[in-house]
Amino acid sequence: MENTRTVARMAVVLLGLALAVMLPEAGATRWTVGANKGWSPNFNYTIWAQDKHFYNGDWLFFVYDRNQMNVLEVNSTDYESCNSDHPLHNWTRGAGRDVVPLNVTRKYYFISGKGFCFSGMKLAVKVENLPPPTAAPINSSASPTYHARIIVPAAFAIGTLWDAFIRFW
Repeated sequence: MENTRTVARMAVVLLGLALAVMLPEAGATRWTVGANKGWSPNFNYTIWAQDKHFYNGDWLFFVYDRNQMNVLEVNSTDYESCNSDHPLHNWTRGAGRDVVPLNVTRKYYFISGKGFCFSGMKLAVKVENLPPPTAAPINSSASPTYHARIIVPAAFAIGTLWDAFIRFW
């Protein structure tokens, strides 16, 4: 009787994994600010951000020299003037590897204080809601790849459940 329950549990787990494989990919993006340059002076973050779309749920990952720089969220006026006296939020955690969640649809403004903002360490990003998915056009000559992503895991899951049913019931 205990073996029957164990096999049934395994079958349910395998079915769950098969269904998870079939789900479409979705998720947030973790943006490394400045890419391989990181959060450093003499880099144009406006150009870095201009061709990117930042969505609600994404993350900004700041990599910098923790002994010299910081990550401050400020309002638009302080962003333009590089004023770090009254930040809205200090995202600096001391490791030089700070993650900022973009969890509100609005414009975010970041600067580095200690004078580094005047050397270009300022970033403004507009966070939008993720656009709704669009239906793909029907194509009769479409590749069987999508169907294989559904049929193959489903066949394995059904086979596993059938095997468990035949053996123990």
